[in-house]
Amino acid sequence: MRTAVMDQERIAELAGFSRVGVVGLGLIGGSIGLDLRALGVSVQGLVHRDSTAERALQRGLVDAVSCDPACLEGCDLVVLALPLEALLQPQDALLKALPSEAVVTDVGSVKGAVLDVWRDLHPRFVASHPMAGTAESGVESGCRGLFRGRAWVGTPEAETAPEALKQVRALACSLGAHWISADPLIHDQAVALISHLPVMVSAALLRVLGEERDPRVRDLARQLASSGFADTTRVGGGNPALGTAMACRNTPALLKSLAAYRWSLEQLEEAILNGHWAQLEQELEKTRALRPGFLEPPSDPAMPQA
Repeated sequence: MRTAVMDQERIAELAGFSRVGVVGLGLIGGSIGLDLRALGVSVQGLVHRDSTAERALQRGLVDAVSCDPACLEGCDLVVLALPLEALLQPQDALLKALPSEAVVTDVGSVKGAVLDVWRDLHPRFVASHPMAGTAESGVESGCRGLFRGRAWVGTPEAETAPEALKQVRALACSLGAHWISADPLIHDQAVALISHLPVMVSAALLRVLGEERDPRVRDLARQLASSGFADTTRVGGGNPALGTAMACRNTPALLKSLAAYRWSLEQLEEAILNGHWAQLEQELEKTRALRPGFLEPPSDPAMPQA
């Protein structure tokens, strides 16, 4: 019964949307399309290749799809689910095709750089970032329920149109996400800590293993690697272009996070070098106590915070 009530609430959130355009139908865009269609919203997709368009229709990601930006005409809301670099260097054809009266939002993981580009490009642009993902990518990766119970961050500025912000929040809430508003630069620093830094740390660990000079050690490590290793290294084995874009477009925040991580690692190394086992155990006890506070989901995703 509660699920049915939640779905009715989600549908009510979308009452103002008759047609939503989704630019890019990879993991995020495809998942948005699937969830919106399940709620009865018409979804218009825009992609670069005919083969992607055909597969998107076969998978039911959209009601209609095109490679021509003009297809966005008549959309109430347009979601730019593009790779970060494409988002930061938008094509002229896309900009010309965006309806001036539509609300436009993005899903990029860096907000300061996005706002630098987009704040003057469209009068109803709202920067946002759903904190959801998997290791998959491309038109085959979209899935139902990806955003349910996950954070979706909006980073409005003083000039952001209040009604447009309200509609992007309605989109997030309709998909079951937990809405959070944040300052763009605070967002970028926080995401550097919990998303961009782990990519680099995970990559460094994989690099250490890959460059182990003793083949016996390397081969045995490969055989012994299990779920703990998989969890620790998942993000380091992700899309290299995305990891590079994160570092390139969020450099100051990432460097600050790397410096803090390096200092923390050095403290642990010093305790080991000096045989300070009681100190090391205290540090590990502290980190064990810290972890749950960063992983607990919001108490009720159906009641997002302002």
